[in-house]
Amino acid sequence: MIRKTVFWIHLICGVAAGLVIAMMSTTGVLLTYERQILAWSDRDQSVTPPAAGERRPIAELLAAAAMQRGSPAPTAVVVRNDPRAPVAVAFGRSGTLLVNPYTAAVAEQGAARLRAFFDAVEGWHRWFNVGGESRAAARAITGACNLAFLFLILSGMYLWLPRIWKWAAFRARLSFNAKATNSKARDFNWHHVFGIWSAIPLAIVVGSSVVFSYPWANNLVYRSFGEEPPVRGARGGPDAAPQRALAARQAPSGGAAEPERLSYDALLARATASAGDWRTITLQLPASQEAATVRFAIDQGNGGQPQRRQNLTLDAATGEVREWAPFAAQSTGQKARTMIRFLHTGEALGVAGQTVAGIVSATSVIMVWTGLALAYRRLVAPLLRRGAAAAKTRRASEA
Repeated sequence: MIRKTVFWIHLICGVAAGLVIAMMSTTGVLLTYERQILAWSDRDQSVTPPAAGERRPIAELLAAAAMQRGSPAPTAVVVRNDPRAPVAVAFGRSGTLLVNPYTAAVAEQGAARLRAFFDAVEGWHRWFNVGGESRAAARAITGACNLAFLFLILSGMYLWLPRIWKWAAFRARLSFNAKATNSKARDFNWHHVFGIWSAIPLAIVVGSSVVFSYPWANNLVYRSFGEEPPVRGARGGPDAAPQRALAARQAPSGGAAEPERLSYDALLARATASAGDWRTITLQLPASQEAATVRFAIDQGNGGQPQRRQNLTLDAATGEVREWAPFAAQSTGQKARTMIRFLHTGEALGVAGQTVAGIVSATSVIMVWTGLALAYRRLVAPLLRRGAAAAKTRRASEA
């Protein structure tokens, strides 16, 4: 009785959410290597360092970018640990400009069509690529379908178990059956094989999306580790920068504290000295020139590995460390919540993780197709056959 109940709920959820799940899975496949593809597309925008290799001051690069963009004001500067890489000046949601660190020449980011394509795909993945007031309703639909998808995965693992626990029965559902020659047998076999082999990584990918969709799921992450969930949107919340744990660490200050504010270049040099083997350093530009501190985000990974990120806050006047927040200093709940964001895409585990996430997204499309085909044969085909038989009987009686 329990198995039958689970089966019918599984079937109803699959039919109701199948097409949306297929859409999210397809767009997930397209987004698998977005970071690498965009990095590859930017290869032509590398710069040639001069013989002297002298870089222009950051203030000059900011002024050049601000002059071209106009408004709003720049919000961040991203420096890569590569002398051939341009400096990226971010303007919040208004985009990013690339500045040659040796000549201060400004250029737009390349591959505009490719970036627009990925933006549209991500929009479909999250909320059917709609805007305005319709976005909230679209997010509610995709959130509900994510929750239904998680149930389908978990209930599918239960339904996958054969009624008779014998190796022959397990083997039939673990491997492709060469004897499944008709479409019904093939769909049944594929649904079970693809489903069980992708179940665990797919549960991680889909379960993480449920955390994004529902505040109760987000709060559950923290409460699972005995922590109180942070206020959403507050400093340290899941939608803001990770909460910084204080771990004061004295950096080389070069002598006595300077009475005037240090330049961004001097502060960047001190951040670089504390960064170790870094790939990118992001200077978060303070809202006011009178700000007492300047914050740096140091990334030693591929951009999607929070375990290799750390935040550093320096005194704007002396360059001394005010706050040092490596990933290890966060609470267990904060670590888990931060990792969940990048386990969804697989980026937290590098290219291998991204590949696994992309593969299970592709298998999801197959499972939707085979599942809907099986549901059609169970629910719709018998009605059509009975309708055709009744019509044939009626025509015979009229004749």
